[in-house]
Amino acid sequence: MLTLFIADYFGGMSLDTKVEELKAILKPILDQHDFFLVDLEFVHERGDWYLRVYADKKGGISIDDCALISEEYGEKLDELNPIEPAYYLEVSSPGAERPLKNDESLTDYVDDYVHASLYQKQDGQKAFEGTLLEVTDTKITLNVKVKNLRKQVEISRDNIAKLRLAIEF
Repeated sequence: MLTLFIADYFGGMSLDTKVEELKAILKPILDQHDFFLVDLEFVHERGDWYLRVYADKKGGISIDDCALISEEYGEKLDELNPIEPAYYLEVSSPGAERPLKNDESLTDYVDDYVHASLYQKQDGQKAFEGTLLEVTDTKITLNVKVKNLRKQVEISRDNIAKLRLAIEF
């Protein structure tokens, strides 16, 4: 039912295609201010639509930066009107445990502590936390702690459901 609902709003266009269009509208605004996109999602929650932008920049993004993006992107969206239903625009930092969704973000965070959730169990586990050592087109390598011992774990990128930064305790 939601799929029909979405297709009705987007002229038969899929939600993924609409999200890509929204990213393309946002990109020049981010580029102009040396920001980069971490994630953009358009979701239906509790009866309302939300367009969420998670942006960052080297050294971290401020509240004023988020307000600037919100103002400029909001004006552009009002001008182009690419979304039919009413929605809330939210612009924020991706946070300390930000998702790592693309190759750029993966390579930027080599040597950082990450959490990987898997589709299928590996070594009896569906999740690993450790230091990201290496990223290739097909796998990542983590240095994980298992019973006070450190070992390297290679995880196929096809098996990664979610990858995000994590806080090490």
